[in-house]
Amino acid sequence: MRLLALTALTMVAFASNSILNRWALLDGTTGPAAFQALRVVAGAVCLGVLLLLRGGLPPLLVRRRAVGTGSLMAYMLGFSFAYVALDAGVGALILFGGVQVTMFAGALLKGERPPVLRWVGAAVAFGGLVWLLWPGAFGAPPLGAALMMGIAAVSWGIYSLAGRGASDPMAETGANFICSIPFALVALLIVQDGMSLSGAFLAIVCGAMTSGLGYALWYSVLPKLDAAVAALVQLTVPVIAVLGGVLILGEVASGRLIMASAVVLGGVALGVLGGQRRMGSKRS
Repeated sequence: MRLLALTALTMVAFASNSILNRWALLDGTTGPAAFQALRVVAGAVCLGVLLLLRGGLPPLLVRRRAVGTGSLMAYMLGFSFAYVALDAGVGALILFGGVQVTMFAGALLKGERPPVLRWVGAAVAFGGLVWLLWPGAFGAPPLGAALMMGIAAVSWGIYSLAGRGASDPMAETGANFICSIPFALVALLIVQDGMSLSGAFLAIVCGAMTSGLGYALWYSVLPKLDAAVAALVQLTVPVIAVLGGVLILGEVASGRLIMASAVVLGGVALGVLGGQRRMGSKRS
């Protein structure tokens, strides 16, 4: 029960990143560059303190940090700028689906040979995203914002692929957050948008709690979860974001979003379960 509760709390934290970011930008008094800068700083401080309490920071100026820091910053910027125009649930669905497609493509480039059901699942999920984003269709999200979230999705997928072999994922994440601070501040200096007190509060909560502590919590429960379970529980993130957007932000869950969500999440579930079933048959 404790593991179930911690896992559920982690999924809520991940979905809350979308809700908090959209909430902060909703009234126009907080800009996306200011929000991402404070989010990065708050996450770096939170994870840095955790690492210092645990024994110290990892090396910061190493070659592998370039990919981690670059992809993390591209994710942060795309994520924040997309939520100027996207609803929380729509953004989470684009992000989640795009990450899965990116990681699938990355696995292919590394020489992995996925089973047929994983191919089918990836195709179904990608089709659902295309349906949701088709330009000019009724209920389709703004194309520019959707492209920004697509950049965030690809960047987070690259970040995840780059960190798969990390011996200490929390240390790597903390180091990447710390190294991202100068770039986040440069982006703020270029855009020079403002921030309200409420926006600052939401950015700190998003950076320190739902990003920093959320990632740390996820890394603590991940080794205790079966790989299929770990993948499947993440299917709840867009659903939680849609519900949070409706209940907290007053967003409307259109029929198009609901149907596209079902197609995308169903495709991902098919790919995960299909791959696990194939692995199970090989072991037997």
